Amino acid sequence: MEYVLVVISVILILITLLQGGKTNGASGAITGGSKMNIFAKTKERGSEKVLSIMTLILGIIFFLFTLLTKYLG
Repeated sequence: MEYVLVVISVILILITLLQGGKTNGASGAITGGSKMNIFAKTKERGSEKVLSIMTLILGIIFFLFTLLTKYLG
């Protein structure tokens, strides 16, 4: 059961690293960069949306497997 948890966590880390940043950087927020709008509503499309959904699903699976490992192992 622990091996499944390790595999899920590695896949979750890789998918998270594949996702692009949602902002232009923290330096623009500090210096007041004009091109950055923190509160703008942007929709994810294409591969960004797929990666976001996969991250959410794997996060839920990771959480459930962690609970199962804790209480069954």
